[in-house]
Amino acid sequence: MIHVDPVSREADYGKMPKADLILVTHEHGDHLDPQAIELIRTEKTSIVLTEVCASKISGGVVMKNGQVTNVRGLEIEAVPAYNLVHMRSPGVPFHPKGVGNGYVITFGKKRVYVAGDTENVPEMKKLKNIDVAFLPMNLPYTMTPEMVADAAKAFKPAILYPYHYGETDTSQLIELLQGVGEVEVRIRRMQ
Repeated sequence: MIHVDPVSREADYGKMPKADLILVTHEHGDHLDPQAIELIRTEKTSIVLTEVCASKISGGVVMKNGQVTNVRGLEIEAVPAYNLVHMRSPGVPFHPKGVGNGYVITFGKKRVYVAGDTENVPEMKKLKNIDVAFLPMNLPYTMTPEMVADAAKAFKPAILYPYHYGETDTSQLIELLQGVGEVEVRIRRMQ
């Protein structure tokens, strides 16, 4: 079982299956929850995280942007996750370059990309052969539907799930990608 950014306020991790692998994209509280991790962690659980997260969670494999490693027989690539447009204040992005990761996980011949909190950055748009992509649309912190559509048109994942979208209208994304036959958009209603 693989868990990405387990957070207690989103689910009861005491009832979740134990993790073989946990991926943590960055240190913000809606992505890094040490209590949720402890509920699903065993002595055999592998954890992949950023350098900042490693100061709060021990025993993990630290990955920096651009690194590739193998964990539990899976190839994992750390893709930079950062803001270019959306800023906390002038010149201070919500997610600075070089701190957070998205991850491409390769399962045999299938490649799954979980972007973390990011915008449609050049490194994302250069990805190849992505079977399933999870892209965030959580304004003002991540991407607008237009940014998600731009990224999807660039790297053409076979299946695209917008996630972490809060109040953003997902129907806008569907409209923006109408006619882009290589990309199937799937909307999962969040509880």
